[in-house]
Amino acid sequence: MSAAKTDLLARYECNGFAFPDRDYYDRHLAFDHVVRGEAATQRERFEAVAHTLRDVLAQRWIKTAETYDRANPKQVYYLSMEFLIGRSLMNNIVNLGVEQFVREDLRSDPRQDWKEVLETEPDAGLGNGGLGRLAACFVDSLATLQIPATGYGLRYDYGIFRQEIADGYQVEKPDPWLANPDPWEVKRGDEAVAVPLATTFRARHGEIVVERGRPMTMIGIPYDRPVVGYGGRTINTLRLWKAGTHTDFDFAQFSGGDFFGAVSDQVLAESLTRVLYPDDTTPRGRSLRFLQEYFLVRCSVADIVARFRRRGNDWAALPDKVAIQLNDTHPAMAVPELLRILLDEAKLGWDQAWDLTVRTLAYTNHTLLPEALEKWPVDLFEALLPRHLELVYEINRRFLGVVKERYPGDDAKAAWLSLIEEGGPRRVRMANLAVVGTHSTNGVAAIHSELLRTTTVADLAALFPERFNNKTNGVTPRRWLKLCNRDLAGLLTEAVGDGWVTDMSLLRKADPLAADAAFRGKFLAAKRAAKGRFVDWIKATAGITLDPDTLFDVQIKRIHEYKRQLLNALQVVIWYNRLRANPSLDVPPRTVLFAGKAAPAYRLAKVIIKLVTGIGRVVNADPAVRGKLRVEFLPNYSCTLAEHLIPAADVSEQISTAGYEASGTSNMKFMMNGALTVGTRDGANIEIAEEAGEENAFMFGLTTEQVASGRLWYNPRWHYENEPETRAALDLIFDNHFSADEPGVFEPVREVLLTNGDHYMHLADLTGYVKTQEAVAAAYRDRDAWARMAVHNVARSGKFSSDRTIAEYAHAIWGAAPCPVD
Repeated sequence: MSAAKTDLLARYECNGFAFPDRDYYDRHLAFDHVVRGEAATQRERFEAVAHTLRDVLAQRWIKTAETYDRANPKQVYYLSMEFLIGRSLMNNIVNLGVEQFVREDLRSDPRQDWKEVLETEPDAGLGNGGLGRLAACFVDSLATLQIPATGYGLRYDYGIFRQEIADGYQVEKPDPWLANPDPWEVKRGDEAVAVPLATTFRARHGEIVVERGRPMTMIGIPYDRPVVGYGGRTINTLRLWKAGTHTDFDFAQFSGGDFFGAVSDQVLAESLTRVLYPDDTTPRGRSLRFLQEYFLVRCSVADIVARFRRRGNDWAALPDKVAIQLNDTHPAMAVPELLRILLDEAKLGWDQAWDLTVRTLAYTNHTLLPEALEKWPVDLFEALLPRHLELVYEINRRFLGVVKERYPGDDAKAAWLSLIEEGGPRRVRMANLAVVGTHSTNGVAAIHSELLRTTTVADLAALFPERFNNKTNGVTPRRWLKLCNRDLAGLLTEAVGDGWVTDMSLLRKADPLAADAAFRGKFLAAKRAAKGRFVDWIKATAGITLDPDTLFDVQIKRIHEYKRQLLNALQVVIWYNRLRANPSLDVPPRTVLFAGKAAPAYRLAKVIIKLVTGIGRVVNADPAVRGKLRVEFLPNYSCTLAEHLIPAADVSEQISTAGYEASGTSNMKFMMNGALTVGTRDGANIEIAEEAGEENAFMFGLTTEQVASGRLWYNPRWHYENEPETRAALDLIFDNHFSADEPGVFEPVREVLLTNGDHYMHLADLTGYVKTQEAVAAAYRDRDAWARMAVHNVARSGKFSSDRTIAEYAHAIWGAAPCPVD
């Protein structure tokens, strides 16, 4: 055994780990798969490595749970419909600190293609975008900071969907990420939770029939995944719920010839956790989404209360021992559910039960878009959750009493603040319920929190000013720098030590090195290495060929009008026109990369994807611009794609309409990996520019105030008629230059931009955006000066660590402290 490995073994024995050797890996191949190493598939090798790693962490995982039960600390419970955790193997290797063991013992297997093994693990289909990725970063930081915590989500069979591009269009395919057994999860069938409903669903003649007035009960089956804190000291749990029934199979029905009826109840129940975000443009889709949210809340709150009582706590101690954080409005039903338990099961009086509910729950708002502030039909509550509706009515009655005392005679104010929206079909305003029923409402960036308080829910903030606060988002530096960008991470460790991995503020020590020519040279070499890795990976996985010696200009986000992928596409067309008119134009060669998924029912978002792919098809085939401009839409955006692409990016596109993006987190990941921000003054972009320095970013566009006032005067047609480059770009699109095989396919773009008023003000910002891109091109010509700006961005990115964010939540909202495991 090498001296290095002996040292490592000693360290793991001190930390309570059983240190495995190569035999563990070989045993898992033999005993789990009944195969010898030389005959094993890469998937079998992956599972053997994963199970070997789980052997390492299992004792510490058990020890963590035992410590919490014994110490009875205040514990945080994070409820989220999404946890975009990505792949777990390398993340667990990094956080456990067993890279040396893997390198020496497992990767030395000549039969094993390590890259293939890593590619064998699917991304966990548990999230879609920033909301879910933030939740994943938060549970990582909670474990790293040794704060007692459990994450709660749903175990979706197929996640959101796997995106394919066919003829330029998005095509949605199932994402069967659980097709093979997941080596990280542990089923806890004995801790299942009953989920009663007031209505029964039956399958008859291929249709789902609703039988009102006939109660039914589903069950929530928990599956636990380890959340490894950096250094492996604390291993918290992410508990995911799968829907099922008490009886999988009705033998009598089967014997009577009703073969489908024998399993129909189970099939219907399992459909509840089949996919993330079912299409809610149909009544059945909305009902399924409503049930998903209730199912998450019912299972999670029951589990929390059971743990609280198992530790011997009195009900009066609930807010002292439990902090429940609602990640957006999706889990807002936790308000009436916790209240129901305290009233109906604990038999407390209303005043005490309400006080405990409010002091236990906290709410994070993630959107300023009114349509994203959920409102559920009263009819759904009446049919499925009548007791919860009774409680919502009573909460509202008491709340409106407070409103009328504050605003006597102002019926309009009371109607606006009410938890029930009247006029037309009556609906429960879930955001209002979340604010009224919790002790804290926070936004996720300074400007977002201000707009939330002063515009979106201004009247509620006036009633409860002490509840509103800001907690700017952050991302974990373990996954988003140390794991995904090893060359830059190594350079930073060489410069400032490895303490930055858990204290990003230490990166400030690297700020003076921006003036060091040798360091800048190493920094550029690290960036070139990351680009080389990405180019190789995207070629191998998607068949796309890119030039790593071009400027990588990247926009990766969920496709939405307010995120303005359309604005980016328009500026690409303007540059394309310039290069066609003047092939000798002196600009750095640029590769513009898009990635993101459109909601299946969001027609315009899918048209935008079609436009981007159409532009790419034409531009990439035009010899007039070859070697100077390339456009690619990268299919099936995922956590894994981001881990490869973000370290390679030179430019980070953050160009949402000011006042619409809550925060953004990709902007933070790009910053800490040395990409320069091209951004509007929206979300966390403002704070990024403040930290990096305006001179080290490229900011442009209307401010939030200008966007708001612009509703009175903005006329997009003026820009079309008075800005020649704007007109030329739009005419090229509308004249089918990018859709010769499908004339008229981009008419929805004309309708949005010119006919319907361009709500997100693309044309108002287009000219300024193009001028900003001119500044980007000029700056990139001087690679040394560019490196200086990029180093400043990395060194000043410490604020955007999720460790800082979680420390603020723990101190100011939860009152939770670290509980070190023995």
